[in-house]
Parts: sequence; C-alpha cells; structure tokens
Amino acid sequence: MKRIVEICCGSYEDALNAYHGGAKRIELNSALHLGGLTPSLGSLIFTKQNTDLEVICMVRPRGAGFCYSENEFEVMKYDAKLLMKNGSDGIAFGFLDKKGNIDKDKTKQMIDIIKQYHGIAVFHRAFDCVSDPYEAIETLIDLGIDRVLTSGLENKAMEGIELIKDLQAKYGHQIQILVGSGINANNATKIMDETNIYQVHSSCKDWLNDPTTSMNHVSYAYASSPYENDYDVVSKQLVEELINSI
Repeated sequence: MKRIVEICCGSYEDALNAYHGGAKRIELNSALHLGGLTPSLGSLIFTKQNTDLEVICMVRPRGAGFCYSENEFEVMKYDAKLLMKNGSDGIAFGFLDKKGNIDKDKTKQMIDIIKQYHGIAVFHRAFDCVSDPYEAIETLIDLGIDRVLTSGLENKAMEGIELIKDLQAKYGHQIQILVGSGINANNATKIMDETNIYQVHSSCKDWLNDPTTSMNHVSYAYASSPYENDYDVVSKQLVEELINSI
C-alpha cells in the first residue's frame, strides 16, 4: 500500500505551504491552537481553486470536548453541507456521549450528509477520548466511517504505538487508520514500520511573528514563550522532509 502523508492545515496559507511541500492531502481547519475548528468557506474555495489537493474539512464548532448540544449539532450539519457543496472531499468530525461512547445517532446523521455528496467520512481524534477503543472502532465500522484518526489514546502517537498496531491488525482491513500527534520526519517511518499503517497526519508546525500581538497593555497571545508573539503555520520545509522520510 502506498504511504500517505496528510498535513493538518489551519488556513489557506497553510494549505499552499503543504501543497508546495509536496503534500497530496490535507485536513483543513481554523484555530489549530484549539485543536482545530471548522474552516472558512473562503479558505476551502481558494484551496480547491489553486491546488489539486484532496481536502478533508474539519467540522467542529468549539474547543474542549465532543459532547455537543442540539444547537451545536444543527450548526455542524449545516456547515458540513456548505463545505461539501463547495468542494470539500470529505469531513472530519467526532461525536461522543458524556460517558465517552460514540454518539451513534449524531455520527450516522453526519455520515449520511457526507455520503450524499460522495465524500469521505473521517472520525477525528475524539476517538482518543473514548472509554473503550475496541468497542468504539467496531461501532464506527458498523456505522460506515471510512477513516479514523488516532494517537492510540495517548498524547503522542509514539506513546500509543502498541494500541495502534493492535487496531491495525484487527481492523485495518475494514477501516483506514490514520495516525497523528507528534508525527515528524524523525519518527514517521518507525511508526509505519512497527504498526503496518500507511497513513500519517502531521501539522509540520513552525512559527511566524506578528508584532501587533502584544501592544501597550493588551495581548492576544496564545502561545507560550518564546512564541508568545507568534502564530503557528505549516512549514513547507518540514512537509518536504516528512514526505521524503517515508
């Protein structure tokens, strides 16, 4: 199976950097410092107009967890329809109940919307907050999810490598397993070789300075020192290095 690198992008600029670095597929978001939220239509449209990237759009209305109100759910469904109508190749999303189980009803409704537009249904790292990964992945397979993004229920994929390997062995023939969190040119091949997965997901993150982040007695910083006046971007160089490494 051909190995695939998916780049996690937070903007149109990120998408261009990923594209020029050699990526073929991205996950398009906004607000990556919150774990990734729904991107703007403008960023999607410009990406599809000016690149040949396969674009999976995040649908996530807020930070924190994945147990959503009915009002949030209605917005998420509408966002998914708008993104698919405007060229998205798929949607990344995740719904859990308060106990950490897959919310079957919401998940099925979102899958149905995606499939109306012949798109790819991706369950994102909400999977890493489930109470039972084996029960969860079997539920996702039964519901018709195409791909699941996971770090093996750990903060970084290297720490979850044994679970990832086991999930791939048991379920890799039924669902695509995409590994993310802490993936870079130094560890991607090791993770792929040890788990037999063939898809990795990376932010290839670098920082750029915006001198207006902190002015007078006001600060809009979200990163810690030494990046407190910076914002995160996808590095074309790091994308190239990751792709070349595998």
